[in-house]
This record gives sequence, structure tokens and C-alpha cells, in this order.
Amino acid sequence: MRPTVAMTAIKASGGETGMKKSGSQKGKSPSQLIDAWRGVPVWSHDGLICTGETYKNVVKMTFAKGAALKDPSGLFNSSLDGNTRRAIDFHEGEKINERALKTLVRAAVTLNKSKAQSRADKRRVAPRSGR
Repeated sequence: MRPTVAMTAIKASGGETGMKKSGSQKGKSPSQLIDAWRGVPVWSHDGLICTGETYKNVVKMTFAKGAALKDPSGLFNSSLDGNTRRAIDFHEGEKINERALKTLVRAAVTLNKSKAQSRADKRRVAPRSGR
């Protein structure tokens, strides 16, 4: 598999999604907004969004909470049977629907933000009265 497929998928997923690590990310390319875990690119924002894996015949993006995301464009085409994850397999020469991929990544960020806010709300201690 040529690196162009992987880079196209990375670029398509990263444009103005709001994904960031610590510090200012203005002017950063999508490839600078990802971390790596054991050599695997990892996109995260308030939690894991997805990972990218390269194989001989496919580049795979696995969304950690993909089963909870709406996919009206039908991008998910792998790992469809699980209760949590969903994946997209990109094959050499396939056209990538960049708009749909960006929408999916943004939805994953929104889901992570809502779960992070829910966790923060649970940690807040209600003030005690009567003491």
C-alpha cells in the first residue's frame, strides 16, 4: 500500500476538527495533531477518537466509540458486529469522502466532549446544607 492512501485518510480526518493536544494548535497540520502509541497513530480529544493502522492491502481507521455514532454516509465498512468499535477500511485507489469523514470525526469529538462533561458533573460535590 502506498503512503498516499494513508496520508489522504489522515488529512481528510484532521482538517479543523477541533482535535488538539496541549498548547495552541493553530497552523498545525493534521499529522501534527496526533499521538502515536506503539507506532500506531492515535487521534484523541477528551478521550480516544480513533486509531489508524496500515496493512498490506488496506489502511484502517478504527473509531473507539463508533457504534454510538450515526453514519449516514455509510463510511463504516469493517468491525460492524461489535458493540463499541467501528472501522473504515480504505483500499488503494478508492475515493475518500472527505466531507463525510470530517463529519464523523467531529461527531466523535462531540460524543467525547459530552461524556467528559458528564464525568465532570458527577465529580462535583453538591454543597451540604444544615451544618
